[in-house]
Amino acid sequence: MTELARILYVEDQPDIRAVTKVALEKIGGFELQICSGGEEALASAEAFNPQLFLLDVMMPGMDGIETLAALQQLPGMKEVPVIFMTAKVQTNEVAEYMALGAIDVIYKPFDPMAISEQIKSAWQQFNAES
Repeated sequence: MTELARILYVEDQPDIRAVTKVALEKIGGFELQICSGGEEALASAEAFNPQLFLLDVMMPGMDGIETLAALQQLPGMKEVPVIFMTAKVQTNEVAEYMALGAIDVIYKPFDPMAISEQIKSAWQQFNAES
């Protein structure tokens, strides 16, 4: 199984971006491409060649679902798995994210000390099934 290294992370809130950056880079050892919105993600995705999309659901302009749809139109991005991050965790909302192909949903607020392991676990499970 390929080890997860490169994550394209899209989040509009600077404070959440900062906490997640430290959690994923320092604790998780991941290489991040951090974007503040969907347009920025689309502009940088191909050059970065991510193995995973980590997308906030609620963002101004393009939300996480629209961002995912647009990213999947880019060459080589259709098969990149996605994890959504959201405070909207009603059962039907989570079911919608999973129906869109999400391999996991991380609930906000999240535990910065545990988020890397949650992502690694979802990645391992995804690769075991595919």
